[in-house]
Amino acid sequence: MNVQLDSTVTERLPAFSLGILQYSGVSVSDSPKMLQGRINYFVESLRLEHELSRLAEIEGIREWRAAFKKAGIDPSRYRPSSEALLRRLLQGNPFFWINSAVDVNNFFSVLHALPFGIYDRQQLTGDITCRLGRETDVYEGLNGREVHMEGKLLLADEQGAFGSPIVDSKRTCVTEQSRDLLQVVFFHEQLSAEKKDEIIGSVGRMFTEINGGELTHSAIASP
Repeated sequence: MNVQLDSTVTERLPAFSLGILQYSGVSVSDSPKMLQGRINYFVESLRLEHELSRLAEIEGIREWRAAFKKAGIDPSRYRPSSEALLRRLLQGNPFFWINSAVDVNNFFSVLHALPFGIYDRQQLTGDITCRLGRETDVYEGLNGREVHMEGKLLLADEQGAFGSPIVDSKRTCVTEQSRDLLQVVFFHEQLSAEKKDEIIGSVGRMFTEINGGELTHSAIASP
């Protein structure tokens, strides 16, 4: 499954890149108590360390807001998913448990303050392109709403748009029946090559530690 960046994105964000991880034979279930405990402990320390009023100053949040502006997206109207997750947690809301794959994905998104996407590869067709949305790019989001993606950063396969650093689609969501997954890390332009490699390495290790299966492919898609 090839993932490429379109010129509509690279013209505005020339140093933008994606971390790509593909897993086979995973076993998705409720998150184990060990993982829930670890994440809850992390959330508590996060609330001690950061104030909601200074959320935009957190490294990663700040850079992604700037990236949205460069791409022509209003970050106050359409928040990067990592910022939306952090905002909920700093407001005192509990971590939202879904399943072991999505929970690990969301944990890493909050940990690194980067948008992360996790998708069921069986629901994807052909190669994947990261581009800016067109008028016809509309899908049912995980939030239950119809999402209009024109002018927004998104991922699309041969069937159309399915994911973005804002909200992903129901079509490709990961369930307990999912076995083969695609994980995408949306890296902002300020991250070093070493940091990207470090993130991909730690994500792949922890993901398979929790969900089993095998990391069959990892790479960085860049211009």
